[in-house]
Amino acid sequence: MRAVPLALLLALAALPGCSRKPVVESEPQQLSETPFDYPEELWDAGVEGRTVLRIRVNAEGAVDSARVETPSGYSAFDSAALAGTPKLRFEPALRNGKPIPKWVLLPVDFDIAGTDSAAAGQDSAADGQLP
Repeated sequence: MRAVPLALLLALAALPGCSRKPVVESEPQQLSETPFDYPEELWDAGVEGRTVLRIRVNAEGAVDSARVETPSGYSAFDSAALAGTPKLRFEPALRNGKPIPKWVLLPVDFDIAGTDSAAAGQDSAADGQLP
């Protein structure tokens, strides 16, 4: 029979006293219309694209930081996506019922067939993309 190290026994004995409530966290939910303007020169040329932004939604539901995570290949799309972020409004992320700031990915699709202006993507994923 093998001896169990004392440190392991002490750690196992302490486990019941260390129980924590599970952290319940939600993602920010977009409230505002999508404020992204389709660049006129790309619209006229029939060019479509997607820019993925990394945005920080603060505890009040406003975007206080944004950067291009995945460029579209067209600087006009990337600039238009960044320019629209101050107009976005969200229900902030919650941790255990309290509003918190959170970084999330926001795909912005510039699609001629879908709309007269760009629309935020509707993809959702566990890595922080918005629904």
